[in-house]
Amino acid sequence: MLFQPLLEEIVATLRPELGRAGQVASYIPALARVPAAQLGIALRTCDGEEAHAGDSMTPFSIQSISKLFTLTLGMRELGDALWEHIGREPSGSAFNSLVQLESEHGLPRNPFINAGAIAVTDRLVSACDAKAEILTLLSDLCGEPVYFDEEVAASEAATGFRNVALANFMKSFGRLDNDVGTVLDAYFHDCSIRMSCLQLARATGYLCRDGAHPYTGMQVLTERQARRVNALMLTCGTYDAAGEFAFRIGLPCKSGVGGGIVAVVPDRLTLCVWSPALEPSGNSLLGTKALEMFTARTGLSIF
Repeated sequence: MLFQPLLEEIVATLRPELGRAGQVASYIPALARVPAAQLGIALRTCDGEEAHAGDSMTPFSIQSISKLFTLTLGMRELGDALWEHIGREPSGSAFNSLVQLESEHGLPRNPFINAGAIAVTDRLVSACDAKAEILTLLSDLCGEPVYFDEEVAASEAATGFRNVALANFMKSFGRLDNDVGTVLDAYFHDCSIRMSCLQLARATGYLCRDGAHPYTGMQVLTERQARRVNALMLTCGTYDAAGEFAFRIGLPCKSGVGGGIVAVVPDRLTLCVWSPALEPSGNSLLGTKALEMFTARTGLSIF
């Protein structure tokens, strides 16, 4: 199937809606300045075909999409021991909820909400040089150097009071092993990573190839681990809108408040959409529409 004309059609159809609805993540000052009227989409198939359209080459802050790669590192480094302090259930609550964390004694529901990603980061801080390892992994997966955006990392550290509260709360329950400041520094840097749609479509390629590296074929994760990551993306990857995504789109997805969403069609392709304006759950408004158009036009779904 030739995907290039389809991606161009999706961007052309949605372009008149740019800037008309949704809000950028204004609670992070560095993201509040990002122009909302942008839309990009890119994909890479298992056999190496690539297509992209719109603002697909513009780097953006991947934010919670980074949780996908910290989880990958955690599964590689720790195996099943990773799950000692992290659950695998949908939260049904906001991605930065304190209430649920209190009622469940500091045990995060899953690795894709903020508390869960902080817990994964804590385990990585114990096991390796967490900040260096995620850049090495992402640069290797997409075939290009990937960097932190220090301005965004500093902006999050200066205003991320709820994340500080989440980390301290988990520490009070004995759920974190390391110094809270050290863990949060790594977490904020992970969220600040800048990548384009095309880079992310390439980097997530191991998830549609049973864990195999998109270029070298070496195993990034085992086949079993890759299936589990996809399962968590489907059930937990888009905050408290995961059920709606499964209903409307039917693919494992992981979103971030920078406006990006990655999606996986197992054994076929990975794709990434980006548009900075968000809907109330924190997912890209036009990015969600673009994914829905893509699955409607292609018929691709895991169901």
